[in-house]
Amino acid sequence: MPFMLEIDQLARRYGASTVFEGVSLRLAAGEFVALVGESGVGKSTLLNCIAGLDRPDGGRIVFDGTDLATLDDDGLALVRRQRIGFVFQAFHVLPHLPLAENVALPLWLAGLGRGAGLARAEAALASVGLAGLGGRWPAQLSGGQLQRVAIARAVVHGPRLILADEPTGNLDPATAAVVLDVLRAQVRDAGAACLLVTHSAAAAALADRTLRLTPSGVGEAAPRGL
Repeated sequence: MPFMLEIDQLARRYGASTVFEGVSLRLAAGEFVALVGESGVGKSTLLNCIAGLDRPDGGRIVFDGTDLATLDDDGLALVRRQRIGFVFQAFHVLPHLPLAENVALPLWLAGLGRGAGLARAEAALASVGLAGLGGRWPAQLSGGQLQRVAIARAVVHGPRLILADEPTGNLDPATAAVVLDVLRAQVRDAGAACLLVTHSAAAAALADRTLRLTPSGVGEAAPRGL
């Protein structure tokens, strides 16, 4: 099976403190994989390393056949812009832009025209249950709605890899189910892969498989007892 993402013996340290080491995993196109682990073990740090937002101290990350260590900051930014969708735990929705413009930003950065970008943004908002709200401002939305805006922005450009950091953490169960359905549809329909960091047993149970991160590596884990 060809792998979209290959991580071998990854390590991240801050001074004398080791966050994790010996982390190896494989992710294939079409896989929806949950990543669980104790608080502070470095799950968000691992996502940041995969996205090129943080540099590991050892090991290798190969994404779509490219060793990320061979790319400079501009090259990593291009990979993120074109092929990765990142859903941050803290939303990072821009307060000075209406919702449709927030979602259209990745498309405009990729060179798509304003009108076409807004049309695709409106469709992405509709897919997460926010149809017709593209003209509203972030301050007018609840936390759960803002998380769905962040999901729409992450998938609007059809990324190859979706990195989701606790995307359902601020949502009620019904809304969380909608968000997870959107992520799974992107994986299924677009041939993308998704690595989902979560503390939710319900969310992990929807994944194809569940991995547990510890300071000494990654192993297969059952979704129960997270």
